[in-house]
Amino acid sequence: MNRQWYSSPQLRRDPCEPPILAAAGLPGPLREAHAREMMAASKLFAPVAQEAVVRPLNELAHELCERLVAEAADLRISVAQSCNGVRLIDCGITASGGLEAGRRLAEICLSGLGQVSYVPSQLAETPGLAVQVVTDHPLEACMASQYAGWQIAEGKYFAMGSGPMRSLARKEPLFAKIGYQESAKVAIGVLETSKAPPDELCHQLAEECGVSPGKLTLLMAPTASLAGMVQIVARSVETAMHKLFELGFDLARVESGFGTAPLPPASADDLVAIGRTNDAILYGGEVTLFVRGDDASLEQLGPKVPSGASPDHGQPFAAIFARAGQDFYKIDPHLFSPARIVLSNLDTGRTFVSGRTLPRVIHESFDLR
Repeated sequence: MNRQWYSSPQLRRDPCEPPILAAAGLPGPLREAHAREMMAASKLFAPVAQEAVVRPLNELAHELCERLVAEAADLRISVAQSCNGVRLIDCGITASGGLEAGRRLAEICLSGLGQVSYVPSQLAETPGLAVQVVTDHPLEACMASQYAGWQIAEGKYFAMGSGPMRSLARKEPLFAKIGYQESAKVAIGVLETSKAPPDELCHQLAEECGVSPGKLTLLMAPTASLAGMVQIVARSVETAMHKLFELGFDLARVESGFGTAPLPPASADDLVAIGRTNDAILYGGEVTLFVRGDDASLEQLGPKVPSGASPDHGQPFAAIFARAGQDFYKIDPHLFSPARIVLSNLDTGRTFVSGRTLPRVIHESFDLR
């Protein structure tokens, strides 16, 4: 499914139309910030005919970054440059960051092709907020942009790379399989890391993306930071899409999706946060995908998608991770999926539900007292 890019027609929504706020129960300042961002997004994306394609992901994400930087003080983030000119946005390493910074970081991971919001958790054992994601472009938003498929390492430095810069570097076999490519004059990446990359690595990343260092923006947040936890838990739809990909399902059949997962409490360190953010999706994530095509494949595939299809399922991720010697690659890859998946067929009207949440495991993982 090779794509060609052009600017979308200027079919804007009424700028006075009030945004739909799923976060109505949030405190006033956070709710107002969410409203401002939703209104800005309504001016960026236009409802277009189904056959129309979107602009390059990196250009879309770049516009979101520009607004993020303009509100850096309010969002409690900091902006700096590497020695060679790469823009570095700290959302939680030394900067405080916060819920709104995390929400917008997650939307940048999606290249703005998905809306991230906070809703009340529906799991009685985990009261508080859940992170909700809605997208009408799940292939581009989740697989070509949000998926953390680029392992970035130099010497002792390591980070998991996500965001649309991946679609420029195309270092992952995934891109050849989904037939996705783009070119852009800017590159936007998100790093799950506890420290900024060294200057040499910044320059290398710019080269691999095919842009000058001054055109590369890297946003950073550790797993244990508030913004870092939000952007990870906002991957419920992405994990479902990637599981379908691993099972050989044609992702072009997926037209839209939404998902939720509970937001974990504060974690003392990144290792604890890794366990809790994974558990939020593995045992509390619920995803609905709207698809096209036959029912038989959905009925057969459905039970294989949820995390419960893995023999590693049923324990907190921290225990599974420890048993694997803290090596992700020794864990059954089929574990990484939401707890519950709903496949709703737009052509036939039939819906297939598989899996269930396990609040008990989440309660243990989150150490709720």
